[in-house]
Amino acid sequence: MRIGEILLERAAITPEALAQGLADQNKPAERLGEALVRLGLVAERDVAAALAEQTGLETIDLSETRPEPKALKEVPIKIVLDAEVVPIARHNGTITVALADPFAVERIDEIRLLTGCTVEPVIATPTDIREALRRHYGLGAESLDRATQEIPSFALLEDEDASEENALEMAEDAALVQFVNQLLLEAVRDRASDVHVEPAEHELRIRNRIDGVLHDVSVPPQIKRFQAAITSRLKIMAELDIAEKRLPQDGRIKLRAEGREVDVRVSIIPTLFGESVVLRLLDREGEMIRLTDIGMAGDTLETYREIMSVPYGIFLVTGPTGSGKTTSLYAGMSELDHSERKIITIEDPVEYRLPGASQINVRSKIGLSFAAGLRSILRHDPDIVMVGEIRDRETAEIAIQAALTGHLVLSTLHTNDAASSITRLVDMGVEPYLVASTVEGVMAQRLVRKVCPSCVEEHRVDDDELAHRILHNMGVEDIEVIRRGKGCDDCRGTGYRGRIGIFELFPLDDEAREITLVRASAEKLRQYAREHGIRALREDGIRLVRDGRTTPEEVLRVAGRA
Repeated sequence: MRIGEILLERAAITPEALAQGLADQNKPAERLGEALVRLGLVAERDVAAALAEQTGLETIDLSETRPEPKALKEVPIKIVLDAEVVPIARHNGTITVALADPFAVERIDEIRLLTGCTVEPVIATPTDIREALRRHYGLGAESLDRATQEIPSFALLEDEDASEENALEMAEDAALVQFVNQLLLEAVRDRASDVHVEPAEHELRIRNRIDGVLHDVSVPPQIKRFQAAITSRLKIMAELDIAEKRLPQDGRIKLRAEGREVDVRVSIIPTLFGESVVLRLLDREGEMIRLTDIGMAGDTLETYREIMSVPYGIFLVTGPTGSGKTTSLYAGMSELDHSERKIITIEDPVEYRLPGASQINVRSKIGLSFAAGLRSILRHDPDIVMVGEIRDRETAEIAIQAALTGHLVLSTLHTNDAASSITRLVDMGVEPYLVASTVEGVMAQRLVRKVCPSCVEEHRVDDDELAHRILHNMGVEDIEVIRRGKGCDDCRGTGYRGRIGIFELFPLDDEAREITLVRASAEKLRQYAREHGIRALREDGIRLVRDGRTTPEEVLRVAGRA
């Protein structure tokens, strides 16, 4: 029976869909099942099941199958990648291989001749096979394998004496270019915020930061040989000096991936075993997150909106790098009436596009710093000024003067909690009376991972030793049930997918301003905040545990004692 007839019999497609697939089939290279999948008329798994019925072979779910290491080593990697087959097991002279096309008899014969084994094929979907190849042979294995065949001299790149000419030539090799492109594309697909390329003595480790946590990227075992070429390729893309290997360098890459414009900040530092590279990915065309979606409690959201509506003053958002500070500010600004207010931002770099606002990128190399840009912005009659970060006394003082002359200044700081931000300004050299008279409020925030909705389960706290211990140590005794993910493909087995904010919003009232005037310590301000009902970060995190949106251990990891 033909594949189309089997799919019809299984009710996987309609007669109209079959006719469309036959008419659109790219003969003779494309099989009917491939055409139907390409057109979106049938699922890959339905085609695999139909092929199994047609050939009498079994199907296999590679996402739930762990191939034997000896089987993976049995078939040469070039054959595996070219034929897109996954060796599964080897037993008593028989090797089991998963493939999408059971009619590729020449590939089966090739494996039989090379291994000397009887080949037992099983059927898997093309997507599962590609994912299994990436997982077990590493990201871009086919590119590096081709580079190894074409340019054996790549092995010299890890030597310090390798010439700049060779490094440049190898970094521009098509196979190496393809590997680096795959690395960046995979990071964008995985929603990674950062890519870490870390050299060690005998390996090159690549990790993606996803939802705030680093995950190893599966890479081919021969990748260490390409260490210098990969670094040189990234330097070329970022327009950095490939000959300079002794000093840190910073640059930027602009690229389009998955139909989106992505800005990549490149940081390179020299280490004992070679140059370490960190790539920060910023989606320039990412959809603006609404203020109601970032995780604020109702009372916090109301206070936040009140502060954003004041005509002048300073509002600071504080937290470590990557904690969503800029996102929160943009979410607030997006609700303002842009037709009546002029908004200007200066950032390093601009992370979001805000319709109606004038946005400026810091360019330190030509003297456009935060301080210099802020001075010029104030001559443009703005109502609201957003400064990416207050890094020094000069920027802080200009921001204070802007607030005193009738502007609302929004900015970020790097401190552990809200109270510390106030003392940080004083430590920078700003007079306490200026801080007290201009700062309207400070908000500390962190991002916690959300429980994966695809594999969420409920657990009684009394039966969950870890959750019980953490909640007890936090003094929380009224939570009886929590939710956590057991791990699935959607969340990469972590039980978490996506992140949400926890917040500590501290609006300054008259009493808090008086405490600031006398140079009170951060601990004194912290104590005042607690006495007046300001939720600490950890307390706000427990709110999300009660709602079933995160777990106790995630709150402990992110907020700690804060």
